[in-house]
Amino acid sequence: MGKEVTCGELTRADEGRRVTLQGWVNSRRDHGGVLFLDIRDRWGRTQTVFNPENIKAFRIADSTRSEWVVAVTGTVRLRPAGTENARMATGEIELAAEALEVLNAAAPLPFEISDDSLPDESIRLKYRYLDLRRPGMLRNMELRHRTVKFIRDFLSERDFLEIETPILMKSTPEGARDYLVPSRVHAAEFYALPQSPQQLKQLLMVAGVERYFQIARCFRDEDLRADRQPEFTQLDLEMSFVNQEDVLRLAEDLFIQLTETVTAKTIQTKPFPRLSFQESMDRYGTDKPDMRFEMEIHDVTSLVAQSGFKVFSSTAKSGGTIRGISVPGASTFTRKQIDELTAMAQSFGAKGLVWIAVENTEKGGEGYRSPVAKFLSSKELSALTATLGAGNGDLLLLVADQRPVALDVLGRLRSHLGETLDLTDTAVLAYAWIVEPPLFEWNADEDRWDASHHPFTAPIPGQEELLRTRPEDAKAEAYDIVCNGYELGSGSIRIHRREVQADVFRLMNYSDEEIEARFGHLLRAFEYGAPPHGGIAPGIDRWIMLLAGEPNIREVIPFPKNQTGVDLMLGAPARVDERQLRDLHLLVRQPSKSQE
Repeated sequence: MGKEVTCGELTRADEGRRVTLQGWVNSRRDHGGVLFLDIRDRWGRTQTVFNPENIKAFRIADSTRSEWVVAVTGTVRLRPAGTENARMATGEIELAAEALEVLNAAAPLPFEISDDSLPDESIRLKYRYLDLRRPGMLRNMELRHRTVKFIRDFLSERDFLEIETPILMKSTPEGARDYLVPSRVHAAEFYALPQSPQQLKQLLMVAGVERYFQIARCFRDEDLRADRQPEFTQLDLEMSFVNQEDVLRLAEDLFIQLTETVTAKTIQTKPFPRLSFQESMDRYGTDKPDMRFEMEIHDVTSLVAQSGFKVFSSTAKSGGTIRGISVPGASTFTRKQIDELTAMAQSFGAKGLVWIAVENTEKGGEGYRSPVAKFLSSKELSALTATLGAGNGDLLLLVADQRPVALDVLGRLRSHLGETLDLTDTAVLAYAWIVEPPLFEWNADEDRWDASHHPFTAPIPGQEELLRTRPEDAKAEAYDIVCNGYELGSGSIRIHRREVQADVFRLMNYSDEEIEARFGHLLRAFEYGAPPHGGIAPGIDRWIMLLAGEPNIREVIPFPKNQTGVDLMLGAPARVDERQLRDLHLLVRQPSKSQE
């Protein structure tokens, strides 16, 4: 028999009702001979009261400790006046206990199950089944469930079919490294775990499905960070007979409705702003900008190209650029703080960092404090202040370098300062679309072009000829959804003609033999009436991380790996015995010291 009631549902309307609660002992208190046990389950807590007159139940209750699993039978009554607990949903009542059964005792805990006492993450991950009992973690799991359910309902109502694709696939490396699975039956041959179902969803479009989605498990063998795991979940979505506007409109509708349904967070701008890749880089120094605050990057090269400050003039003369930002209210930064920013800029690749504090002079006018102010004319200083949108009390930060370096450094400084100056409102989600990225990037090490997004991305209509003449100028019909400094998902209109797809592969320096071996199945499918199609694949873990307001995706994944890809709870990865290796026709070679 299942639970009669949960520990979070009893109210004053249940007064006099006899019930049995089952759950964990959340806390135990002895008040002058009367014992109080708070019993907790996923739905909440209920206070139970044990009177010494009921000797058997009282003695059992006295023996219990935190996290013991118990069943308490008793009668619901109102708490005495003045003892109600408004912080609990059940705070107006308590259960007068008549019987207590210990369903399972618990060993001493490695850490307390409470939101206020977080141990080192490695301990939490080792005992994840205990960590998940904490109310905050349970809320994250509930948010994850409601998010995925909303997605399924939203897309099902719009005639999408949810279709599962294989986990064991063929390795066609064109992005991150694949996780490989050796075959026992086919010696020396391997499956690969999918980095995404990209080619399979395109084949479903060839198959006439027209509207497909999947809550897909994906795997990438790449270096980890706070918003990345070796295995992750994405919403995989593909549509036939659509253009870019169709995909963006549907995805934006999904993002807005889901956010407003499952959270209380505010969406900063509706409809979402759209920035070209170039505009995003120029204004924010990144293709995933945090737009919750201003502090935009500006090009001030023309203002100081003839300056007496040689760093500026020589940079401009050599074809470089001078870019800057205005940091609000930061003119009071100490020299130590500015030195720390300079060191940070240098660690990002800058040769240095120029700072100018805009502040009041003794006469109340606008003045400047900076080691370089004496090399700049009053006209140049005023122009810098106006162009960067600064006022009294602000701090100008400028980088003189080649364009990619200057933008990257200032973009990173901007993100750092946005956090440290508390300019990022955690209750706000600033969604935006980044469109028209480059189709290709030059790989100098391999002496070839690489796809900026992936090799199945179509060029913007009318630019197909650039594949043969000027690939560096070709723009992709691709789009990223970004929010609060994170990329939440990428998508594109796909190539659906064999000859265009083959041109892209050849541009990437694949031989005809390599093209056939890796992608022959896809090219053959395109010969049988492939429709125009496109889609998008938001990362569900990262999306829920933002919706939950958590600092990393491990907080919203039930059983994550740590930052080195290790499962501390299960002890994976781990060695396997020789018999398993023989069955798989494998011989393990230990890494050399230089590889460790």
